[in-house]
Amino acid sequence: MTPFQSSGPVVGSDTPGLRPTAPSAPQSTTPFSSSGPVVGSESPGFRPVPPVAPQTYIPEASGFRPAPPARFNDPSVPPPPTSYAPPNAGPFPRFPTPQFSSTQPPPSRAPFAGQPPFQPPPAQVPPPQLPLHLQQQIPLVPMGSPPQNVNYAPASTNVAQSPSDSSFPAPRPNFQSSFPGYVRQQSSADSQAPPIHSPFPTKQGGAPFQTTSSSPLVAHQVGYVASPFGFQSRDHLQHPSSGPPVGAIQSLVEDFNSLSIGGSIPGSIEPGVDLKALPRPLDGDVEPKLFSETYPLNCGPRFLRLTTSGIPSSQSLASRWHLPLGAVVCPLAESPDGDEVPVINFASSGIIRCRRCRTYVNPYVTFTDSGRKWRCNMCSLLNDVPGDYFAHLDATGKRVDLDQRPELTRGSVEFVAPTEYMIRPPMPPLYFFLIDVSVSAVRSGMIEVVAKTIRSCLDKLPGYPRTQIGFATYDSTLHFYNLKSSLTQPQMLVVSDLDDIFVPLPDDLLVNLSESRSVVETFLDSLPSMFQDNLNLESAFGPALKAAFMLMRQLGGKLLIFQNTLPSLGIGRLKLRGDDQRVYGTDKEHALRLPEDPFYKQMAAEFTKFQIGVNVYAFSDKYTDIASLGTLAKYTGGQVNFYPNFHSAIHGEKLRHELARDLTRETAWEAVLRIRVGKGLRFTSYHGSFMLRSTDLLALPAVDCDKAFAMQLSLEEALLTTQTVYFQVALLYTASCGERRIRVLTAAAPVVTDLVDMYRLADTGAIVTLLSRLAIEKTLSSKLEDARNSLQLRIVKALKEYRTLYAVQHRLAGRIIYPESLKFLLLYGLALFKSTPLRGGYADVTLDERCAAGFTMMILPVKKLLKLLYPNLIRVDEHLLKPSAHDDLPSIEKRLSPSAASLDSRGLYILDDGFRFIIWFGRVLSPDIAMNLLGPEFAADLSKVILSEHDNEMSRKLMRVINRLREKDSSCYHLCQLVRQGEQPREGVLFLSNLVEDPIGGTNGYVEWVLQIHRQIQQNP
Repeated sequence: MTPFQSSGPVVGSDTPGLRPTAPSAPQSTTPFSSSGPVVGSESPGFRPVPPVAPQTYIPEASGFRPAPPARFNDPSVPPPPTSYAPPNAGPFPRFPTPQFSSTQPPPSRAPFAGQPPFQPPPAQVPPPQLPLHLQQQIPLVPMGSPPQNVNYAPASTNVAQSPSDSSFPAPRPNFQSSFPGYVRQQSSADSQAPPIHSPFPTKQGGAPFQTTSSSPLVAHQVGYVASPFGFQSRDHLQHPSSGPPVGAIQSLVEDFNSLSIGGSIPGSIEPGVDLKALPRPLDGDVEPKLFSETYPLNCGPRFLRLTTSGIPSSQSLASRWHLPLGAVVCPLAESPDGDEVPVINFASSGIIRCRRCRTYVNPYVTFTDSGRKWRCNMCSLLNDVPGDYFAHLDATGKRVDLDQRPELTRGSVEFVAPTEYMIRPPMPPLYFFLIDVSVSAVRSGMIEVVAKTIRSCLDKLPGYPRTQIGFATYDSTLHFYNLKSSLTQPQMLVVSDLDDIFVPLPDDLLVNLSESRSVVETFLDSLPSMFQDNLNLESAFGPALKAAFMLMRQLGGKLLIFQNTLPSLGIGRLKLRGDDQRVYGTDKEHALRLPEDPFYKQMAAEFTKFQIGVNVYAFSDKYTDIASLGTLAKYTGGQVNFYPNFHSAIHGEKLRHELARDLTRETAWEAVLRIRVGKGLRFTSYHGSFMLRSTDLLALPAVDCDKAFAMQLSLEEALLTTQTVYFQVALLYTASCGERRIRVLTAAAPVVTDLVDMYRLADTGAIVTLLSRLAIEKTLSSKLEDARNSLQLRIVKALKEYRTLYAVQHRLAGRIIYPESLKFLLLYGLALFKSTPLRGGYADVTLDERCAAGFTMMILPVKKLLKLLYPNLIRVDEHLLKPSAHDDLPSIEKRLSPSAASLDSRGLYILDDGFRFIIWFGRVLSPDIAMNLLGPEFAADLSKVILSEHDNEMSRKLMRVINRLREKDSSCYHLCQLVRQGEQPREGVLFLSNLVEDPIGGTNGYVEWVLQIHRQIQQNP
């Protein structure tokens, strides 16, 4: 992942003798501040430079912070269960304390050209004018004369608040239970100190900026004159300094965010952090806009995101970047309406490519010689323009037909590939279903749900009328089905010899759906009843898998496996493992997360070779060895859908939705993916579900919009000589309509010579995605603890490196600093620690759940992954009590931080992690609400209650809310799981374990995690 980046150019430091010093300010637990331009190290000499831009400073406002609210002490709420208590409170106990700070008057602001100078009040003394650097929150203006009008908006950071007021619990002393209590809600009148207003307005949409004691944010705003980022070092922009500092204002402007970690109690050396000051991504994933606006011809960030958009110019600079350097690619990401990827057919002229590096024509190529030649942006080779593609150039050197050439104006396009891009004629879409019909599958209701779902999707399968389909079932024997169109009923063919597998009637087992539609429908209608009395416990999964391969190898396609029992017969049989608790924490632990039998990886390689993609649907209340079964999906571009303890009455709708999406979403068949990059760079490792066919070619038998791939980048040369690096992703695939196509995604990024610029242009979402995949892969060769430690070490090294950039110019004692671009990295790092694939050990997560979650996280796009790590928490009871006329969904979508501090025992909350809804009923929630939503079961055990719509307005409103939330993400079905406060262990397992900011099961909370990272940063290497 990429380390933190600063948000702008660097300011030089003065000679100690010439720089007046400010009186030191008392250390206090001030919240982190978002501040202006970067300050870096320069020559110690004092260099006066003419003033260029004004600066605005928002003073820190302060006030007495009232004592924290007491924990909810309703007598009906039992104390948290001791069974979940960690061994201790962690290494960092904290103590509540009031906090103080001092209010400083703001400095004066120099006027822009043509404006009268700003007059401070008589009591004010102007502060120094300081050197400035580029800041991404301020609009870019061209070099030259200062701008006449620039709006200064303070940097905004979300700060989580509890639902009904702004009070938060103070740092808690020794934590006594793994599940924290719930905060008593107070009115804002008795929990919030009166605001203290700054006497000086700051321009922000015409409204003055108010700093109150309840706001932990302090923003330093600085004007500047900017050039395009990435092409200048810090000392290219110099500004004057003058006048002595006032009060405790620091001697240099800070271009980083910081979080104060001071003594919690006067005289105490124990550090503490203000809970309200901690940054939280309550707006979800925010794509980097500055980079997109600077390079508008790039493909959209939904297709390609770099861990940092500032590419290091040298290997030495890259070595100081301790987070991964790389990219996350989602080549088939869904496009919003009106922004579809254009499809281009060059016809007779053929696809235009560089004859040396094979780069496809794109918006960054240039045309010369009156339009007869074009220069490749990757390797700079001059190529001839084919006669059919020729166009004259205008006075600016651009083609006159530019507006008719999407490939020259759009970063994402699709080319129709001619015959030379085909090894064989395009395959028809083929779906083969391999279904477990053992007794456990029958009793769970899985077979009936699968059969009905497939039947309902027959009209929507892509590729009509070319689509092929086939079925096989298995228990201790294999069952094939002759679906030939001339038959009126399907014929079952049974193979009982598991050692010498053969396929009877191979020509009639895979049929054209449009021709055999009636036979297929008859088979699906009869399938549930066909095995309803089956009592067979065995599973000949391995032989069934080989038979399916023998059937599909001629055409390729998609194999959908529905497995309900641990494979027990024939080749590929597996045994129960993972029960020995003593293995955990040893060097043998990781073997439990690897396939037990090499048969599965060998079969995956064969499937990939013959263009067969595998999706695994696993259902069981017992161990089924997902580590082995998931390997089939991992190497064929597929996915693992895991339904533990499946029962059709509870989980049937989820399976119906997810299977239907799998069958009907647009799929790229027999695909290969390659990503090219400019000279001096290369991609060295790839992470996701695929088979690496050569050093840089990813084989993907079937891929869709829900799959993303990550890759790491390295420098091949000691020094890059170009100012811009170009990336180009090319996905060659067969569309369901039978066309061979090439999706081309092109992006440019600046080469930077300063580590500060790398931090400033970092993308937290891409970094966390790559970090998560590296950590999960490490669990396959090391202990869980080693994977977690490796992740933590990278974060510590990155923050320590960033700290060294400012250690000379700034007083950093008692503060942890980070760039604006990476303010959420610490929180996402903690969330990764607590994620299902990485957290705890033997007793925390079952082996199958851990492996299934690992397979899932390895393919998730950025937005989906971040939501899984840091779930949405919203309160809905207040919305349900409003009149129907106020049925406004955005009004309830205010996200709360997932912590006990956000909960009110009188409330109803929905926790949404992108895969399910966990609905939490507070212990003292109004009985009327519970009765309206649950009907006669309102007092029953909620683990046995299925949420459904009742005949009252409140129930209908809740279902409307849930359905609208589901519509926002159709990639999976959000199943509702109900939890009542105090119901243990259900509440702890389902709900409290997802409150990532709280200490749970011996893990750190957000505050403890920040303190731990801070102490490690301060340690000498």
